[in-house]
Amino acid sequence: MAETTSKVPVKTEKKSAPAPVGSWPPFESLRREVDRLFDVFGGVSFPVAFGRPAFQLDLPWPREEVWRISPAVDFVERDNEYEVTVELPGLSEKDVEVKLSNGNLMIKGEKKEEKEEKGKDYHVSERRFGSFVRSFTAPEGVDRSNIEATFANGVLTVKLPKTAEAQKSEKKIEIKTA
Repeated sequence: MAETTSKVPVKTEKKSAPAPVGSWPPFESLRREVDRLFDVFGGVSFPVAFGRPAFQLDLPWPREEVWRISPAVDFVERDNEYEVTVELPGLSEKDVEVKLSNGNLMIKGEKKEEKEEKGKDYHVSERRFGSFVRSFTAPEGVDRSNIEATFANGVLTVKLPKTAEAQKSEKKIEIKTA
């Protein structure tokens, strides 16, 4: 059998003159992004960023939004327990509180740091603090009387053991063809 090849017509468009350098799309996009970063991270100290009023910036979130920091949390289900691991660098077990209330596991923490340094010609006093609260709905079938929390090397581990009934309640469901 002989193969036939067909040619596909190629369209060519007339090229227009290049846009002036000031409005070349990649540079405009870069300028908008830099302006947005200055506005977000630099606060409102630049009322006119790069010759353009700040109110013309197209931000994906409101400028007044407060940046909230919360610790990284891992939640793992095992055969006999649930395990919650929270990374809390710079905190000690005295700075952390774990509660189970109304079916919610609440983890709170607060860090306070004060530094004072005096020298012959200077006096430096710094204070840093911050707090967080993370709350999770405890899964059904948790043995509330045997929950344990341990803290080591900046990592909080909370173990929520399953009741015997919860461990047996798993049921494999057969899949049928339609």
